[in-house]
Amino acid sequence: MTSSLSTDVLARIADTLESRRPDRGGDPQTSYTAKLLAKGPDAFLKKIGEEATELVMAAKDGLPDRIVNETADLWFHCLVTLTHYNLRPEDVLAELARREGLSGLEEKARRPAS
Repeated sequence: MTSSLSTDVLARIADTLESRRPDRGGDPQTSYTAKLLAKGPDAFLKKIGEEATELVMAAKDGLPDRIVNETADLWFHCLVTLTHYNLRPEDVLAELARREGLSGLEEKARRPAS
């Protein structure tokens, strides 16, 4: 998959998620995304935790298909989170591009203390 294709897929998913926002007409009765967004952060953050754990288990078991599926589930719920906070996958991609070529240790040292 090419880089622009990957970016296009993420942008299309983000556009779809935006359309599912309850404040933009998304119906929690007919849309899983609208339901998560209507429930607020606790709902989709719980899903991120669940999906991350399932990814860890799939990776520990060394199951490539499950690793891909669980990663897709995790990314989806991260995209829902971005949607809630009016952010886009392009924001994350820009941050990854900024970090590209930096040592992980160097990048971490540059972060403000939290």
